[in-house]
Amino acid sequence: MNDPQMAHKMMAYDAGKKDVLLAYILWFFLGSFGVHRFYMNRTSSGVMMALLHVVSWVTLVIALGFLGLGLLGIWWVIDAFLIMGWVERHNMQLANHIG
Repeated sequence: MNDPQMAHKMMAYDAGKKDVLLAYILWFFLGSFGVHRFYMNRTSSGVMMALLHVVSWVTLVIALGFLGLGLLGIWWVIDAFLIMGWVERHNMQLANHIG
């Protein structure tokens, strides 16, 4: 393979790869809204997480929101253990697709 092709593939990989640090920063600061899931292309579950967040705060007045916030907190903690695997899997699939 000549150098221009390799350079193009490397640029494509760098443009599409996900960063673990950024994923964890999004998880930590905006995780209750599911932003880290949107970043990892897990849109459906990101929407569900964002909706659970909003609905839980709205229903907090009738105490039902505490259940939703509790579930959201558990989901948020579990995601902390899953992010590393998501990033590795995404980057590996991207490398296989490009390479």
